[in-house]
Amino acid sequence: MAAIAGFEQQKSQIEGQLAELRSMLAGTSDKAAADLETPSARRKPSAARRKAARARKAQRAKTHAEPAPEAAKPRISEEGMKRIIAATKKRWALKRAKDAAAAKKAAPPKSAARKPVAKAPAAKKAKKAPPVKKAAPAKKPVAAPAPAPAAAESHD
Repeated sequence: MAAIAGFEQQKSQIEGQLAELRSMLAGTSDKAAADLETPSARRKPSAARRKAARARKAQRAKTHAEPAPEAAKPRISEEGMKRIIAATKKRWALKRAKDAAAAKKAAPPKSAARKPVAKAPAAKKAKKAPPVKKAAPAKKPVAAPAPAPAAAESHD
């Protein structure tokens, strides 16, 4: 028993010294450091924790709820689609006719006498002949030396 009491006393002394060191490092007073040491000072009562937990659950359920299915969009009937298609085709036909009339007015008058001449198909090109080497310019004949005697001819 005495040993346990001695160890508890040492423990409280060490905790006091730790609180002093923490207050020096953090720049707080001894009382504030002591408050940080006790875990019950920052803990809420169990009833308050339960109430907060229920509120969190309710909020999460509200934000993560399945979205309600939207009502189906009204569809255009087949008859309605046919009428829309017919009106669109009519509108485009009128536009094309208007554009053609404007183009006809703006185009210069064509001469009836001039007809386009059809070109004859181009003849195949002949293969190009390789370049011919030019002969060296002829040298002027110089007087030939006298023929050598027949004995000097070599025998083949």
